[in-house]
Amino acid sequence: MKISLALAFLGILGALSVVAEDRYQFFTWEVTYGTIYPLGVPQQGILINGQFPGPTIDGITNDNIVVNVINKLDEKFLITWNGIKQRRTSWQDGVLGTNCPIPPKSNWTYKFQLKDQIGTYTYFPSTKLHKAAGGFGALNIAQRSVISIPYPAPDAEFTLLVGDWYKTNHKVLRRLLDFGKKLPSPDALLINGQRDSAVFTGQAGKTYKFRVSNVGLTTSINFRIQGHSLKLIEVEGAHTLQDTYESLDIHVGQSVAVLVTLNQPVNGYTIIATSRFTPIVLTTTATLQYAGSSSKAPGPLPIAPTDVDWSMKQANSIRLNLTANAARPNPQGSFHYGTIPITRTIILANSEANIHGKLRYAVNGISHMNPLTALKLADWFNIPGVFNLNTISDVPPPAGTPAKLGTSVVGLTLHDFVEIIFQNNEDTIQSWHMDGSSFYAVGYEYGVWTPASRNIYNLADAVPRYTVQVYPKSWSAILVSLDNKGMWNLRSAIWPRQYLGQELYLRVWNNEQSLYTEANIPDNALFCGMAKHLH
Repeated sequence: MKISLALAFLGILGALSVVAEDRYQFFTWEVTYGTIYPLGVPQQGILINGQFPGPTIDGITNDNIVVNVINKLDEKFLITWNGIKQRRTSWQDGVLGTNCPIPPKSNWTYKFQLKDQIGTYTYFPSTKLHKAAGGFGALNIAQRSVISIPYPAPDAEFTLLVGDWYKTNHKVLRRLLDFGKKLPSPDALLINGQRDSAVFTGQAGKTYKFRVSNVGLTTSINFRIQGHSLKLIEVEGAHTLQDTYESLDIHVGQSVAVLVTLNQPVNGYTIIATSRFTPIVLTTTATLQYAGSSSKAPGPLPIAPTDVDWSMKQANSIRLNLTANAARPNPQGSFHYGTIPITRTIILANSEANIHGKLRYAVNGISHMNPLTALKLADWFNIPGVFNLNTISDVPPPAGTPAKLGTSVVGLTLHDFVEIIFQNNEDTIQSWHMDGSSFYAVGYEYGVWTPASRNIYNLADAVPRYTVQVYPKSWSAILVSLDNKGMWNLRSAIWPRQYLGQELYLRVWNNEQSLYTEANIPDNALFCGMAKHLH
């Protein structure tokens, strides 16, 4: 009898341990070329399991994601997980500084955890100009059932991937950049791979969550819905104050979530995305269709704003919800970032350059070149000659200094609290993305940043996010706690600029080897360049 009770008790413990383990999700993705018709004419696209856009990953906080990517293209390929922090696992980040690319006709398996994250994210190809052909999709993370959400549960949700699009083949576009030419203006905007044809159906009186991401190459958008207000509830994994907007600017690489209540007469209403800050205004539409109706709502469509001031004012109005739980049962605002001493200030100025007679883009006078050896491999195995920490400085060079090619890696210490200023002296809007960490976007302003500019920082309730826009002739400031050890990409989200050198890497490091701070190199790691012999 005692033995039976003991066995039963052990069985219960075993069952509890299984239940307590974070869920695993397994995916097999075949990446192929295929013919697509987003603009009504056939063109070559990059498909995942035959889909354009690719399949959506719907995860829950702390899910373990295992994706076997089978590369059936004729070129090397990688996917990066935009906004997923890759806690301790920069090996899985899917950019050329951390991963050797997957060769054609072979496969590689990503293994990472959605550790302590909620919200709206995307994935896309990080190699070449593959993003111009597709290969992107949504990655949504819901909260665990034991964690409350700071708004009434919506009746359902829709995911919208909005971005600019070219009719021209991505290899032709890439050759233009390789020859030192700029890309032409995009031909159109798409919503979920379609122009003017996507339909989202809901019931009158119900409320829906719209997850909206800008997956384009170059173009900021303004998003709005005819006759309906947008209640903002989340920006890039952080709950916001639930202010209501008639429209929202969403810049390249950014994601938001809004609540929309179907409180109008039963009809179909137009969803509109319009390009921002472009010489030629592009517009695409979709339909929010009330169930039971096939008619269109009468009346004019809402007009997009046209000026920069409006956008900057809106950006400064978006604030963090300090009373809401995040992925864990503690208030988001319990981290008082505004009281932490800054250990280092880095000012990064973007610029257009001509190097060896070709168009390049630079940061602090350095146009980044990815070496054949992945930076993370070189760092892990102490391979000399791949990079050094002196190539790029913490401040822009003197005016008139010619830009040059280099491999830009900034050395930082684990747990540094860093201030980064993005200084944009150009006439075009910029967008910057950081892998490995969220940062607090504390200020946007015109002109040149000075130490006195700190007086306008929001040090109380700025939104932690992973992509920040920098307006023309302006600066944006972020504060970031570098608590994730690894080699992390800091890049222009405007892909032609990234492709031609507007990026760098942050080496977040300490001299302690511990699985608590960084995972070992994965068993299936790919090796390239000077690390190839280590395989």
